[in-house]
Amino acid sequence: MVVRVVTDSTSDLPSDVAERLGITVVPLNVHFGSEVYKDGVDMPADTFYERLTNGFVLPKTSQPSVGDFAEVYERLGRGADAIVSIHISSQLSGTYNSAIQATREASVTCRVEVVDTLRASMSVGITAMIAARAASDGASVDEVASIAREAYKRSECIFMLETLEYLEKGGRIGKAKALLGSLLRIRPMLRIDGEVHELGKERSRRRGISRLQEVARGFSPIDELAVIHSTTPDDALAVSQNLSDLLPEGKEPIVARVGPVVGTYAGPGVIGIGVLRSAGP
Repeated sequence: MVVRVVTDSTSDLPSDVAERLGITVVPLNVHFGSEVYKDGVDMPADTFYERLTNGFVLPKTSQPSVGDFAEVYERLGRGADAIVSIHISSQLSGTYNSAIQATREASVTCRVEVVDTLRASMSVGITAMIAARAASDGASVDEVASIAREAYKRSECIFMLETLEYLEKGGRIGKAKALLGSLLRIRPMLRIDGEVHELGKERSRRRGISRLQEVARGFSPIDELAVIHSTTPDDALAVSQNLSDLLPEGKEPIVARVGPVVGTYAGPGVIGIGVLRSAGP
């Protein structure tokens, strides 16, 4: 059975990883006024973050259209027995709903299963990776979808932001709203479980990164680890090296960059960690 795996660009999945595993990534949209860009396609990340921090127009985002998903499902469906489509939390984006509607409207004869991960960024990416590996090993559509749904329940997504400004203005602050009353210059730490939740706060970036690493170590044993950043690759590399001992022998952490859609809300300076906790014996 040929099962294809689809995800969306909020997964922040590095393009080489997606290509190697045969994962199709459907881009969301970033709007600067009347200008519309496909996330990860039309605008380099460096250009996006420069405009985000120095421009006068705060970007907005929108989910892929039903037609965008329908086109992907129809194209993949011509050479597949089934499709498993894995997406950002439905509480943070309309992407999941667009995908569901596309399954009803697309001219596709194969089965399409849509999975709401209740996560964001590389927690979505890791879930898609696990599903794609299962599909490559010959798993059925029911097995791939079940593996994806079981995987996201074991995934964790934690972030430290330089500021809550972008998250608040973008309307995605969720249950972390209480942090808004905190003193200026704190580094808010957040986790994604359906929506955004408060994890903690630190006064300095160094202490915040240290705290993130402590939390990540608390998830051990783990099977997968990704470190995500928007504008600080050196910090991300240092964290990945520090936490590499958490992975099984022979595995290395993935270092990924937060794309423009997630970056619209996370802002510059964000650093995050996505993990997949081990299922146990």
